[in-house]
Amino acid sequence: MKISVAMITFNEEKILRKTLESVKGLVDEIVIVDSGSTDKTEEIAKEFGAKYFVESWKGYGPQRNSAIDKCQGEWILNIDADEEISEELAKKIKEITTNSQEKREVFKINRLSVCFGKELKHGGWGTSYAIRLFKKEAGRFNDNTVHEAFETQKEIFKIKEDIFHHSYLTMEDYFIRFNRYTTEGAKDYYKKGKKVSLFDITLNPFYKFIKMYIIRLGFLDGIEGFVIASTSSLYSMIKYFKLREMYRNGSYIQKNNSFKN
Repeated sequence: MKISVAMITFNEEKILRKTLESVKGLVDEIVIVDSGSTDKTEEIAKEFGAKYFVESWKGYGPQRNSAIDKCQGEWILNIDADEEISEELAKKIKEITTNSQEKREVFKINRLSVCFGKELKHGGWGTSYAIRLFKKEAGRFNDNTVHEAFETQKEIFKIKEDIFHHSYLTMEDYFIRFNRYTTEGAKDYYKKGKKVSLFDITLNPFYKFIKMYIIRLGFLDGIEGFVIASTSSLYSMIKYFKLREMYRNGSYIQKNNSFKN
């Protein structure tokens, strides 16, 4: 059965080649919807024979659906441009998709985070399951501009083999994305009418640090664990402060329509 990679991109030249190399020989086609990259993303994508489309940014959910709609495969491998398929996972995907008796249609796969060159295994950050493999007609992503979710009526099964999620290569990379993500998160809350309180800006970030670094054993990941717990708590504070600004201004100003996942 034919497998299609569905991917959204924006300025992914740092990691895209590693990602596409990991699906080489596994999938039948690669479909990429880009939101206006200015680096070598398109050049790298076309080295691997990807079908490459440029569209204005619609939000994570709608952008992902646009890529899926363009796929010809019965199976969709919906991965991010910074995710690398492990050899063990590739074998498992092949096993599932070539089995003519396979009745399961939706799978969530374990994502192992790699930050600043180190695998993180604690803090609630290191590993998580996300729906990445499914039959094309099994469901769709919701319309969330950030923190999109795959919605399906089908039973969801687990694949324990890893996707390596190269979350952040450097601290500079982290803070470039940090600004985008906090803005998108605040905009999503604003459109949903979510209110912001003093607790959200002051105490919630402190609680998030304690939960990640101590309760969820983030300290076992060394200095990287401390940095991720600290910046994640800052993320929460900034997102809510941006939401507060939006309410004070009466609206949000979208300066840049191109965001990446």
